[in-house]
Amino acid sequence: MSDALKVAVVGAGIVGVSTAEWLRRDGHTVTVFDRIEPGTPDQTSYGNAGLLARTAVIPVSVPGLLRHVPSMLFDPDGPLFLRWSYLPRLVPWLMPFLKNGREGRVREIAAALDTILGDSVDQHIALTKGTDAARFIETGEYAYLYKDRAGFEKDAWGFSIRRELGAEWDEWDRAQIVERDPHLSEEVGFAAALKDHGWIRDPGAYVAALFDAFRAGGGLFHKGEVSDIAPGDQGVTVTVAGEAERFDRIVIASGVWSRRMAERLGHKVPLEAERGYHLVLEQPSHKPPIPYMIADGKFAITPMDAGIRCAGTVEFGGIDAPAKYERTKLFERRIRRLYPDLEWSGTQTWMGRRPSTPDSLPLIGESEKARDIWFAFGAQHVGLTSGPKTGRLIADMIGGRTPNIDMTPFATGRFDGA
Repeated sequence: MSDALKVAVVGAGIVGVSTAEWLRRDGHTVTVFDRIEPGTPDQTSYGNAGLLARTAVIPVSVPGLLRHVPSMLFDPDGPLFLRWSYLPRLVPWLMPFLKNGREGRVREIAAALDTILGDSVDQHIALTKGTDAARFIETGEYAYLYKDRAGFEKDAWGFSIRRELGAEWDEWDRAQIVERDPHLSEEVGFAAALKDHGWIRDPGAYVAALFDAFRAGGGLFHKGEVSDIAPGDQGVTVTVAGEAERFDRIVIASGVWSRRMAERLGHKVPLEAERGYHLVLEQPSHKPPIPYMIADGKFAITPMDAGIRCAGTVEFGGIDAPAKYERTKLFERRIRRLYPDLEWSGTQTWMGRRPSTPDSLPLIGESEKARDIWFAFGAQHVGLTSGPKTGRLIADMIGGRTPNIDMTPFATGRFDGA
């Protein structure tokens, strides 16, 4: 264990809470700052698909995406949607994002993501061992559903990259699918069931339970909005409601809102809000036995305590634009086709803002502009999956331990010269 330090973690989502808990276990005095209680709906960690998607290494930007951009401006039901009004502000981020969709670059990004996602199930289990949060973790297969094998073959390139990185899956025909889930309609005739995955039965309660364990072990929480962070000769300070407190180290883990703080330190951080939606079908007449990815719709359905959660799609419209909850109608239409006899008692809708960089990789490590300030944000739609591993990496580096993976792809200053 390293010498005990006084550490602030700004952000109480899954990344912030995981980081705080690993630091606390290292013997540090840790305070988490956030204006929002951990595990509540305003946290982005609350509304994800709940997947521990260890093979989610293929970024959104892939070869051929550019030619689909015009249609994204006109198709409100598409899995990737751009708001007309936001497009001029998005272009400086969008152009390098599309450029990163070249085949060779996608392979580099996938290899880097694999280093923080590949052991994610084990990382969640290790972090939650002995806590109430452990009861929310389920393990098993995660199946991509297709109309037929031809649909799967269209995704062969992405699956080949996964295979190269060690992923394994079983291929199910219609008879094997129905044997496992007899409620599925004729819409599904082929599935690729990825092995060794996991999911969280209630992401909000999961983060809250993990945070309760952190506090029970002596961790601290300061509820309030951080207005400033500043390095100094005697440490670094966090300011909330006009009051500044000094720390030895600060970790910025506040998702898409991290951009403001990083830029005050002199960084250039092209971080966009990859807005995602979910629809929960309450008290369904039946649930899928494992999580599914509706391959042509690019969204997941996950069995959860609250019912069936349908989550996904990508909307670029900035942080502040109001939610377009009519986008969740896409989920409802598709699940009715998937499960024709499904009934439910009610629904819940939600929208969150996932922090995304143009290269789909998070920033993890010490600021290259300000000593003793560390970054842990930008995990786009794999924040839940990668949260515990990110937190452990930060704790290791703050503790003077060298990570066993190459941290270069996650460098905090990689956009500064752009």
